[in-house]
Amino acid sequence: MAYLFLLGAIVTEVTGTVATRFSDGFTKLVPSAVAVLGVVGAYVLLSFALKRGLNLGVAYGTWAAAGVALVAVIGATAFDDKLTIVQAGGLVLVVGGVLALELGAAAA
Repeated sequence: MAYLFLLGAIVTEVTGTVATRFSDGFTKLVPSAVAVLGVVGAYVLLSFALKRGLNLGVAYGTWAAAGVALVAVIGATAFDDKLTIVQAGGLVLVVGGVLALELGAAAA
């Protein structure tokens, strides 16, 4: 159940971040509200995941890395943001770092 809350935290944070793109500097009401609710909702869901036993470092690392990776991919595919080979390599390293956190926590 903890991982479902973590997944929800990731999805709401990414939704809030993408909504920020549409908020036009927080001058548009609906995307601004979605952005704020996304961030607040993400922290609430992250706290639920932590309450159900996830390790703070693993949960936060997974949440942050998945958010960064998803937003970068969404930016590149939906908004035509540039994603260089160096940036793609960085995303691979971020994902590898989270995997190392997960495997290290499982071994402990």
